Amino acid sequence: MKSLGFIEVSGVVAATSALDVMTKSADVEFVTWERKLGGRMVTVIITGSVSDVTEAIECAKKNAAYPIMASNVIANPHEETVRMVALSAKRLQK
Repeated sequence: MKSLGFIEVSGVVAATSALDVMTKSADVEFVTWERKLGGRMVTVIITGSVSDVTEAIECAKKNAAYPIMASNVIANPHEETVRMVALSAKRLQK
Protein backbone atom coordinates (compact mmCIF):
# COMPACT_ATOMS: atom_id res chain seq x y z
CA MET A 1 0.00 0.00 0.00
CA LYS A 2 1.68 3.18 -1.17
CA SER A 3 -0.46 5.76 0.62
CA LEU A 4 -3.85 6.14 2.24
CA GLY A 5 -6.28 9.00 1.88
CA PHE A 6 -9.11 9.71 4.30
CA ILE A 7 -12.06 12.05 4.03
CA GLU A 8 -14.81 12.53 6.56
CA VAL A 9 -18.20 13.80 5.52
CA SER A 10 -21.68 14.11 6.92
CA GLY A 11 -23.82 11.30 5.52
CA VAL A 12 -23.73 8.44 3.05
CA VAL A 13 -24.83 10.57 0.09
CA ALA A 14 -21.97 13.00 0.69
CA ALA A 15 -19.54 10.07 0.99
CA THR A 16 -20.73 8.58 -2.29
CA SER A 17 -20.45 11.93 -4.03
CA ALA A 18 -16.93 12.52 -2.72
CA LEU A 19 -15.82 8.99 -3.65
CA ASP A 20 -17.13 9.51 -7.18
CA VAL A 21 -15.13 12.74 -7.52
CA MET A 22 -11.98 11.13 -6.11
CA THR A 23 -12.04 8.04 -8.33
CA LYS A 24 -12.72 10.12 -11.46
CA SER A 25 -10.00 12.69 -10.76
CA ALA A 26 -7.00 10.43 -10.04
CA ASP A 27 -5.77 6.85 -10.22
CA VAL A 28 -6.99 5.79 -6.77
CA GLU A 29 -8.91 2.81 -5.45
CA PHE A 30 -11.63 2.64 -2.84
CA VAL A 31 -10.50 0.61 0.20
CA THR A 32 -13.30 0.85 2.74
CA TRP A 33 -15.60 3.18 4.63
CA GLU A 34 -16.66 3.60 8.23
CA ARG A 35 -20.07 4.84 9.32
CA LYS A 36 -20.54 6.32 12.78
CA LEU A 37 -23.47 7.95 14.58
CA GLY A 38 -26.00 6.02 12.52
CA GLY A 39 -24.37 7.05 9.24
CA ARG A 40 -24.28 10.74 10.04
CA MET A 41 -20.46 10.67 9.99
CA VAL A 42 -18.79 8.70 7.22
CA THR A 43 -15.07 8.22 6.62
CA VAL A 44 -14.02 7.07 3.14
CA ILE A 45 -10.56 5.52 2.68
CA ILE A 46 -8.74 5.35 -0.66
CA THR A 47 -5.31 4.13 -1.73
CA GLY A 48 -2.85 4.90 -4.52
CA SER A 49 0.37 6.78 -5.07
CA VAL A 50 0.98 9.77 -2.83
CA SER A 51 0.46 12.22 -5.68
CA ASP A 52 -2.75 10.55 -6.88
CA VAL A 53 -4.23 10.31 -3.40
CA THR A 54 -3.36 13.95 -2.69
CA GLU A 55 -4.91 15.03 -5.99
CA ALA A 56 -8.06 13.00 -5.32
CA ILE A 57 -8.49 14.46 -1.84
CA GLU A 58 -7.97 18.02 -3.11
CA CYS A 59 -10.46 17.50 -5.94
CA ALA A 60 -13.04 16.15 -3.49
CA LYS A 61 -12.54 19.16 -1.23
CA LYS A 62 -13.13 21.52 -4.20
CA ASN A 63 -15.76 19.68 -6.22
CA ALA A 64 -17.81 17.35 -4.03
CA ALA A 65 -21.51 18.13 -3.77
CA TYR A 66 -21.24 18.36 0.03
CA PRO A 67 -18.51 19.85 2.22
CA ILE A 68 -15.61 17.68 3.37
CA MET A 69 -15.36 17.98 7.16
CA ALA A 70 -11.85 16.52 7.52
CA SER A 71 -9.20 14.94 5.32
CA ASN A 72 -5.75 13.40 5.59
CA VAL A 73 -3.14 11.72 3.40
CA ILE A 74 -0.72 9.22 4.93
CA ALA A 75 2.29 8.46 2.76
CA ASN A 76 3.92 5.10 3.44
CA PRO A 77 1.58 4.11 6.31
CA HIS A 78 2.91 2.05 9.22
CA GLU A 79 2.06 -1.66 9.12
CA GLU A 80 -0.31 -1.28 12.09
CA THR A 81 -2.23 1.43 10.25
CA VAL A 82 -2.44 -0.82 7.20
CA ARG A 83 -3.67 -3.67 9.43
CA MET A 84 -6.39 -1.49 10.95
CA VAL A 85 -7.62 -0.43 7.49
CA ALA A 86 -7.51 -4.04 6.29
CA LEU A 87 -9.71 -5.10 9.22
CA SER A 88 -12.23 -2.46 8.24
CA ALA A 89 -12.12 -3.53 4.58
CA LYS A 90 -12.62 -7.18 5.52
CA ARG A 91 -16.06 -6.36 6.88
CA LEU A 92 -17.17 -5.28 3.39
CA GLN A 93 -16.41 -8.74 2.03
CA LYS A 94 -19.01 -10.45 4.22
